[in-house]
Amino acid sequence: MIVGIGIDLVTISEFGEQLASPGTAFGSAFTPGERRDAASKTGGEARYLAARWAAKEAVIKAWSGSRYSQRPVLPENIHRDIEVVTDTWGRPRIRLSGAIAEYLADMTMHVTLTHDGDTAAAFVVLEQEAQPQD
Repeated sequence: MIVGIGIDLVTISEFGEQLASPGTAFGSAFTPGERRDAASKTGGEARYLAARWAAKEAVIKAWSGSRYSQRPVLPENIHRDIEVVTDTWGRPRIRLSGAIAEYLADMTMHVTLTHDGDTAAAFVVLEQEAQPQD
């Protein structure tokens, strides 16, 4: 059963400027693995990380949407606890840690990333196994 969806769009050029700014909050938003992967990709670090930022935001939106009319329970700065990893063929998956991993332990997350011109986008579906009815 789908319990939440999230989508986010990022303008790559603007994101790149913010990423390069001294003292940027984006410095701590990415895991060492995401930074390492970004450095090894052609096409630029900003392009790669913009899609990862969109995925992190889409995860938060999907989770938030699954809690409609309920108080948020996650800390403000959880982006580093949401990691985008890829398999050998470049297919993305979300790896969670910290508080968000505990809250979403019984959920399955589906993610897709895309780039078009100066835009990076991510779409996330949050799914929970249907509970049997008594």
